[in-house]
Amino acid sequence: MRSDGPPPVDAFSVPEKFRTAGPAGENCGAFVVPYRGLRLRVVAFYGFGWEHVSVSLPDRTPRWEMMAFVKSLFWGPEACVVEYHPPASRYIDVHKHCLHLWRPIGIEMPMPPLELV
Repeated sequence: MRSDGPPPVDAFSVPEKFRTAGPAGENCGAFVVPYRGLRLRVVAFYGFGWEHVSVSLPDRTPRWEMMAFVKSLFWGPEACVVEYHPPASRYIDVHKHCLHLWRPIGIEMPMPPLELV
C-alpha cells in the first residue's frame, strides 16, 4: 500500500488513470497505456524482493522507446531497471510479444561504468 505524500522520484508507482484491473491504490494490476496511437498492455507486480512490469502488444514485440516510456511511467526517468535474458533452462515463453522490466527492492542496481554504456 502506498504511504501518504509523494513517492520518491524513482519509486515504483503505477499510473492509476490507465488501470484496467487490480485493486486501486496498490502497485500491481493490469493497465492499458496509450503510446503514439498504440495501446500497450502492461501488468505490474511487486513481491518476492522484486518490482516487475511486463509490456506487450498483440501482434509485435515492444520496441526500445516503448519500453523506455513505460519504465519512466512506472519508475521515473532516473531509475535503473533491467530487462533480463535468463538461462535457457529457466526461460518461459507465455506470450510471444511480451518483454519484462525488473528492479530489486531495497538493493541499488549495479550499473557498468558510464564510458562503457
